[in-house]
Amino acid sequence: MDVPAARRWLAILALALGGFGIGVTEFVTMGLLPNIAADLLPGQYAVDAAGANANAGLLVSAYALGVVVGAPTIAAAAARWPRKRLLLVLVTVFVVGNLLSAILPSFGLVLAARFVSALPHGAYFGIASLVAASLMGPDKRARGVAFVLGGLTLANVVGVPFGTFLGQNFGWRSAYLLVGVIFAVTLVAIAVTVPFRPGDPTATMRNELKAFTRLQVWLTLAVGSIGFGGVFAVYTYVAPVVTDVTRQGDGFVPWVLVAFGVGMTIGNALAGWLTDRSVKRSLVIGILGTGLSVLAFALTAHTVVGLLVSIFFVGAFAGSCSPAIQTRLMDVSHNAQTIAAALNHSALNIGNTLGAFLGGLAIAAGFGYLSPSYVGVGLAALGFAALMVSFAVDRVRRAG
Repeated sequence: MDVPAARRWLAILALALGGFGIGVTEFVTMGLLPNIAADLLPGQYAVDAAGANANAGLLVSAYALGVVVGAPTIAAAAARWPRKRLLLVLVTVFVVGNLLSAILPSFGLVLAARFVSALPHGAYFGIASLVAASLMGPDKRARGVAFVLGGLTLANVVGVPFGTFLGQNFGWRSAYLLVGVIFAVTLVAIAVTVPFRPGDPTATMRNELKAFTRLQVWLTLAVGSIGFGGVFAVYTYVAPVVTDVTRQGDGFVPWVLVAFGVGMTIGNALAGWLTDRSVKRSLVIGILGTGLSVLAFALTAHTVVGLLVSIFFVGAFAGSCSPAIQTRLMDVSHNAQTIAAALNHSALNIGNTLGAFLGGLAIAAGFGYLSPSYVGVGLAALGFAALMVSFAVDRVRRAG
């Protein structure tokens, strides 16, 4: 795209603002899980707080499931649409979904609203990443992706802790109202700054769906969906770990979220630079580091220092994975890049669902709030195994 530098950066900032809103709406639920459980599941919470927290974790799983369903469906169905028009539609759905999350009265209805809120998530990041990569040029495409994802990581430094503080002091619904406002601003910013380009008339749903016929696409999705589950096995239940394991008050939860967010931001920034040099090396570092940092969390979260340091590294390696997986999918999908770019967030949110669900099972079985961390170590190990298989397939194909 031949776009003046000033407008190019404003467009990327507008896209990153959308990523910021997505980061807040996706992760703020974890910090407010006990508050939501106490309000929407009061009977169970009074008798069994741990069980109520585990059931409230279904809100995390519902959001993740919405991403998984929405990303490939929207990306394939709207393959011919101009990317700017699609982005505006997706952001509008974000506004509506988050406002519904804030006002609906029952757990079941809020659960449905979280699912709806998530439908545009993967498609937004996929399309925004492709737009940013084209604006930055071929030599800096991973950095373009990282800039957009940087909005999500920055959300974990500023937006999620603030949203958690807001929700703890003014009711959890206020956090989702905040997100609705963020997306309304994003809608205006994208409309003003992102250049319009016609859609691709040759793009078809059939061509996009061919991505699913490629073994390397499936293996890369497995790396993200299984390996990244280790992060969410920990992060989903971080609030009760703070209060029941580390023995700190609710007011300490936002500071733990800040540590996670700072780690994510640093990891994402470094990953953009490293992935432009070696996608494979970046993937190995990200998945191995995820497993080791989750194990460190399980072993050290009893202390304040151990909790803060380990959650920082969980965030750092989580942040490093996404640009690398995104770029790998774009490489192995050939001419189905729209759906491949969106599938990255389907994969990561399968990990979100898997980690939250298996972690909740471990807690409900009575193994304690640190038991999801050990589940996470196993998931990271399986993700690394899938990565090694993917690399082996590359070597066999080159040799053939």
